[in-house]
Amino acid sequence: MPVVRPSDAVTHEIHGARFVSYATPRTGSRQLCAWRGEIPAGTKAPAHTVTHEEILHLLDGELLITLDGRTERVAAGDTVIINAGATLTVENPADRTAVSWVTTSIGLQARLANGTVLTPPWAN
Repeated sequence: MPVVRPSDAVTHEIHGARFVSYATPRTGSRQLCAWRGEIPAGTKAPAHTVTHEEILHLLDGELLITLDGRTERVAAGDTVIINAGATLTVENPADRTAVSWVTTSIGLQARLANGTVLTPPWAN
């Protein structure tokens, strides 16, 4: 039975945010990836279009989530469904770090506005 302990999680940092990866093929997952996202106060990630559906559940703090041009304020306890092909921007306007739990299927990629394609290791 694969059990991923906090000491086994792998931390990645990009665009000012931290992604702590728990479930990936490396840790025994066959279909899904899951990670804790930590978005510091004042951070705004660049807009990116995702290739796979993502489910983001906010554990602590608040975020401004923009999906395909529509912005919603999301608070702890809220869940956001990000469909494949959606363009997403995440911003933390608060004065403390926001913490989320995110799940997607293996193989997620994100295309930035400048055409750069990211293959995040926490989702592959």
